[in-house]
Amino acid sequence: MWYRFFKYALFRPGVKLLMHPDLVDEQNIPARGGAVLASNHLDAGDTFTLPAMMKRRLIWPAKKELFEGKGPRMRIVAWFLRAVGMVPLDRSGGRASVDAMGPVEAELAAGNIIGIFPEGTRTPDGNLYRGHTGVARLALENGVPVIPVGMVNTRLRKGLFGLPTMKDARIIIGEPLDYTPWRGQADSVRVLRWVTDDVMAHIQDLSGQDYVNVYATRVKYGNLKGKDLTRFTRVRANDGLETPPTDAELAAQAAAGPGENDE
Repeated sequence: MWYRFFKYALFRPGVKLLMHPDLVDEQNIPARGGAVLASNHLDAGDTFTLPAMMKRRLIWPAKKELFEGKGPRMRIVAWFLRAVGMVPLDRSGGRASVDAMGPVEAELAAGNIIGIFPEGTRTPDGNLYRGHTGVARLALENGVPVIPVGMVNTRLRKGLFGLPTMKDARIIIGEPLDYTPWRGQADSVRVLRWVTDDVMAHIQDLSGQDYVNVYATRVKYGNLKGKDLTRFTRVRANDGLETPPTDAELAAQAAAGPGENDE
C-alpha cells in the first residue's frame, strides 16, 4: 500500500515535473515473474527515477545499516524503507553477504523485480566499470532473467529555484537476457564472471559509455585514483571472453567419455 502511495502521490509526479526522463522500451520488462534489473549508475537520481516511471514495482536492496539507524532522522529512513518494501542487504562481504541474500531471493521467488547496480557505486567519471558478480549469482541461483538498463544523462543538476532536474535524460530498457542454460554452474568463478561481463556489455550497448575493466571503487578511493586508465579500457565489456559450455554441453561431454587421444 505505502509503495503505491509514495509512487503515485509523490515520486512519479515529482519526477515527471522536475526531471521528465524518457523511458524507452518499457515493454521489454516482463509483465509478470521475477527478474533482476541491472543498470549502470550515474547519479543518486537513478534509484528513484526508474521505479517512479515504470509500471511494475521495483525493489532496490538497501544496505542493512539503513534499517538499523539510530536517532529520529535514521528511524524515519528505516520506517520508509520498510514501508515501501525494500529489503536489507549485508555488504560486509564473505559468508555474511551470501547468507543475507535470503530476503532478496524470496522477493524473486514471489515474482518481483529486484534492481541492482553491478558496479556497486556511482561512476566517478561517466565511464562504465567492471561489474561485481552478485548479478550473475542472483540470475543463476534463482533461474530468472536479467534485464539490462542504460541510464543516459540522468545526472542531477540544479534547476529553477535550485530544485533538482535532469537534461535530456533517457532510461533505456534492454531485452531480457536468459542465462538458465548455465544455471547448474552458479558456483563456477568462470561462469559468474562471464555472465557478469555479458550483462555489462549489454548495459554498455544501451548507455553508450566507454568501458574500463577495473572496479569503480579503485578509481574513486583506491590505488587508481587520479591515474591514467587507458590500459584498462575495452571496446566492449566482454571482449576476448569465450562463452563457457552450457550445462547440457557439459553433460553431453561427460556422457561421451574420454576421446580417443585422451589419456
